[in-house]
Amino acid sequence: MAIEIEHKFLLANENWRSQVYQHMRYRQGYLSAIPTSSIRVRVADQRAWLNIKSATIGNHRHEYEYEIPLDDAQEILNTLCQPPLIEKTRHWVKYAGFIWEIDEFEGVNQGLIVAEIELPELDTVFEKPDWLGLEVTEDKRYYNNNLAKYPYSEWSEFSPENRG
Repeated sequence: MAIEIEHKFLLANENWRSQVYQHMRYRQGYLSAIPTSSIRVRVADQRAWLNIKSATIGNHRHEYEYEIPLDDAQEILNTLCQPPLIEKTRHWVKYAGFIWEIDEFEGVNQGLIVAEIELPELDTVFEKPDWLGLEVTEDKRYYNNNLAKYPYSEWSEFSPENRG
């Protein structure tokens, strides 16, 4: 059984940008999102995957991922997935022995940037960089399958008139 253990955070500042060692653009869509799980297709560069995740809110959940042919994935994204698709650039940053994945969203989720760290065990202690903000691991709005249904641009607290 595959278990994903991760924490999600908003960003407090832009200091992470100078530490990026790699980045890649992702395009993904959801075939199914029910109360117990989600099924998505993701394309990154010239590779594609089918991913099945439990819909558990929190820092660990079941996850299964399988590589699929790129042409199949493109067709699935363009014809079977419910719009809007999730479009983002993932940046990788090494910090204190861990790799952080920082997703900078585009399209209807533009303006949202979320940092994630995957851990080997539930009780793993990790150092938080100065660029981390509020932890949102328990907030389902920040899960990609929810961003596909309820885009960041439509959240009333983040609408242009409330952004300051």
